[in-house]
Amino acid sequence: MTDAVTHTIILDGATGTELARRGVDTGLPLWSANALLTAPEVVKQIHLDYLRAGAQVITANTFRTNPRTLARVGLAGQSRALTHLAVHLARRAIADFQMTQADAHPLIAGSIAPVEDCYSPWLVPSDAELEAEHGELAHTLAQAGCDLILVETMNTVREAVIAARAATATGLPVWVSFVLNADNALLSGESLCEAVHAVLAVRPAAVLVNCIPVTQTRAAVLALRTSISDAPVQIGAYANAGHVEESGWTMTGGVPPAEYGRAAVEWQAAGATIIGGCCGTTPEHIAHLARHVKAQHDKRV
Repeated sequence: MTDAVTHTIILDGATGTELARRGVDTGLPLWSANALLTAPEVVKQIHLDYLRAGAQVITANTFRTNPRTLARVGLAGQSRALTHLAVHLARRAIADFQMTQADAHPLIAGSIAPVEDCYSPWLVPSDAELEAEHGELAHTLAQAGCDLILVETMNTVREAVIAARAATATGLPVWVSFVLNADNALLSGESLCEAVHAVLAVRPAAVLVNCIPVTQTRAAVLALRTSISDAPVQIGAYANAGHVEESGWTMTGGVPPAEYGRAAVEWQAAGATIIGGCCGTTPEHIAHLARHVKAQHDKRV
């Protein structure tokens, strides 16, 4: 395994909850994709703020630009256009950032999420539907100019493998991330070890966990490391920083930025080489994370 301090990659933080925090409508079913229609400049500014906070990889706002979600509001034919727009906004943010940081070369990750609800594994459709829908989005992300594809918040082995296979077919590097229950199993009940072994057959560049509590993340990273063994892939984690209530995501009683940054160092020590933030995290969380990672690096060199 590579040196977890020297080579840690800083991923960005949340998009959906950050849009909501800035007053943008993120109501279902479109959630974050609604901002592409109503507030594209806010999307771009969020990317730019994460870059300024220290993110080296920003995630295009494509979590909900799949045809299935858009069809629910009569926009199924807009999947390609909105996906291209999302990547274009990320590219514009990088261009603005490089005006003052010319030596920086951030990457854009195209997000592929479950085609149904992230927390409802029983809704996962047939293999044929998954292959068609993930294949279409992966192809569009590659066409739009992403540097890598992030298959994220996967809650079943079956969908994770199909989505990863579709992403790999583009020729781009692929990261695969799982959302877990309190026992560090997938929400489907399948074991993390089983999930990791299944996606390793597709040869991803990294395997991660995301949208789990900060207090659970170190143990999840250790479980990832055990499952991966000597496979030549990176390990990553991006936790959430709040919790869901009936009214939506809230940071009440959530993890503040400084605490999040300190926790990230524990994930780093456990073997994570890609670290960022999920729901509830903000550019301030990523700034603290980046500072703590750099501080650990400085101690080691």
